[in-house]
Amino acid sequence: MNELKEKSFRVKGQVKLSEIDTLQDFGRSDKELKKELEDVREALGKFQDTLYAHSKYGVLVCLQGMDTSGKDSLIREVFKDFNVRGVVVHSFKVPTELELKHDYLWRHYIALPARGKFSVFNRTHYENVLVTKVHPEYILGENIPGINNVSDIDEIFWDNRYRQINDFEKHIAENGTLIFKFFLHLSKEEQRQRLLRRLELKEKNWKFSPGDLKERKLWHLYQECYEEAINKTSKSHAPWYIIPADNKKAARLTVASILLEALKKYKDIEEPELDEKIKANLENFKEELEKENK
Repeated sequence: MNELKEKSFRVKGQVKLSEIDTLQDFGRSDKELKKELEDVREALGKFQDTLYAHSKYGVLVCLQGMDTSGKDSLIREVFKDFNVRGVVVHSFKVPTELELKHDYLWRHYIALPARGKFSVFNRTHYENVLVTKVHPEYILGENIPGINNVSDIDEIFWDNRYRQINDFEKHIAENGTLIFKFFLHLSKEEQRQRLLRRLELKEKNWKFSPGDLKERKLWHLYQECYEEAINKTSKSHAPWYIIPADNKKAARLTVASILLEALKKYKDIEEPELDEKIKANLENFKEELEKENK
C-alpha cells in the first residue's frame, strides 16, 4: 500500500504523543485491510522460513501500549502464517520471586530470539521505565543497593535505566538481533469503549479487571512516561514505531507491513547454498531413493 511506508511511522528526533493521530485506516474498508494483511503475513511467513535456514539473525519484536491497545490480537493475526518453531511469544507480567533475585533485564535477556527465530515481547523491558515510574514503590521490590526508600529514586536513577536499556539493545543488535519496537498509540476514548465492551459482552468479561480503571485514572502520567521513554531510546539500530491503534485491523496491517519492508532490506538473508559435493551428487541420491521401490 503506497500510504504505508516504514519511515512514516519510525521515530526520528523528539515526538509529542498528543500531536500524533491515534486513528488511521488508509481509506480501506475492514475487508480490504484484512485481505492486505493476509498477503503481507504470508510473505512474512516465507521470510521467516528463509531466516530460519540462514540462521545468523534473530528478530525481536517489542509491543507496548496501554491496556486494550490490541497487543494480543495483533500477535495472533500478524504471526498466524509463521511456522510455530520459528516464533516464540513472551508475555511479561509482574516479576516472579526468581526474577526479582536478578537484575531487571535478566528475564528479558534469556527470552531473546535464537538465531533464525522471532521473539515477540508482549510488554517488554520498557515496563521498567513505565509502570515502575508511575508506581516507583515497585522498585523497592527489586532490592537494589542504595535504594531503600522511594525518595532514593531520583532522575539520575531513571537516566541510568534509559542508558542501561540503550546499552542492552546496542549489545544485542551488534550481535545479530534485529530490533523492532512498536508503541500502539490508543486514544483515551477508544480505551473507554473497549473497556465497556469487556463489561457488556459476556465472552469478554474475563478480560476485565477493576485495576484497569485505577490505571486509567493515571492516563496522562503514563503518556508522559511513554513519550520520555520513546524519545530517549529510539535509535537507528533499535527504532520505535508509533502505530495508530484505534483501528485494530489497520494497526495489524501497519506492523506487519513495517516488519516486511524493513526485513527485506537485509539482502544477505537467504537460504544457504548446498555444499558443492552434495549438489553434484543430487541425481545419485535421487536414484538411490528411487531404487528402494523396486
